[in-house]
Amino acid sequence: MTTRRGFTSQLGALAAMGATGLPFAALAQQHPDVVRLLVGFPPGGSTDNVARRLADKLRDTYAPTVVVDNKPGAGSQIAVTALKASPPDGATLLLSPPAPFSVYPFTYKKLPYAPEDVQPVSLVCTFSFAFAVGPAVPAGVKTLKDFLAWAKAEPAKATFGSPASGSTPHLIGSLLAHMAGVEMTHVAYRGDAPGLQDLLGGQVAAYSTVLGSFLPHLKSDRLRVLAVSGATRNAFVPELPTYREQGYAIDLTEWFGIFVPARTPAPQVQRAAGLIQAAVAQPDFARGLADFGMTAKSSTPQALAERLRAETDEWRAHIKRIGFTAES
Repeated sequence: MTTRRGFTSQLGALAAMGATGLPFAALAQQHPDVVRLLVGFPPGGSTDNVARRLADKLRDTYAPTVVVDNKPGAGSQIAVTALKASPPDGATLLLSPPAPFSVYPFTYKKLPYAPEDVQPVSLVCTFSFAFAVGPAVPAGVKTLKDFLAWAKAEPAKATFGSPASGSTPHLIGSLLAHMAGVEMTHVAYRGDAPGLQDLLGGQVAAYSTVLGSFLPHLKSDRLRVLAVSGATRNAFVPELPTYREQGYAIDLTEWFGIFVPARTPAPQVQRAAGLIQAAVAQPDFARGLADFGMTAKSSTPQALAERLRAETDEWRAHIKRIGFTAES
């Protein structure tokens, strides 16, 4: 497991890096011909959809060819490890949620990488989580309170899935069970596509993931979203109640960001950040992400490093309090 001192030192260095003030023209001289955009989940899920939209925007600006390289498994650990092993030359990027760096160091006994093996570059979007039930749950279950009562009465059937073991959606489901005093068995999937298929097919009772993955199914009678994370209702689905409204203070929101290997030269990091910021600012990119319940948002490398550092501290406290592990 990485040391807290090492992680803090890395983030501090990144925060300082943004003060170089290098002119964009100088940064643009570094221009790889082919860029890989790594994704730790299979095609079809929310991360993959965002990656493909971003890759389209980066072609001909960041590089003539930008390809999405899906490396699913182990909650993005395989993709992060692939980034770690890549040359620090700006030709390999990773689109990832923060969990592999802010959560996993506290929930896994051993990781094939350390958080300081990567450098944050820019935010791409922010979004909320949601919790839904499928046909394995009686039709009379309409609220979170109804589901938890059913789960308590039917412990053998009370399963919930998430897109990966140890992921933030997994942690949210475990937090809910802990807060409610209810036993729920977690089922880990390799991304949302197979998980949602099992939810809709009745193989798993409930599912915890990003809100956007449920949006195409809101009008289906085979899926009912019971709660959305956030301190207030989500603007994309204002009719859906929050966890907090139903008595559970789960206000967590999430983001996807771009990372590069550690030791990538500062000019290349800054160039990547500038081009990603320009891509995210395009109106059609924002409209495309809105279809998935996501808000397009970029950042500087140092701002993302600071955000990741603060969230790491928050997750450490959460995980210590509930005794969560990736196998929970």
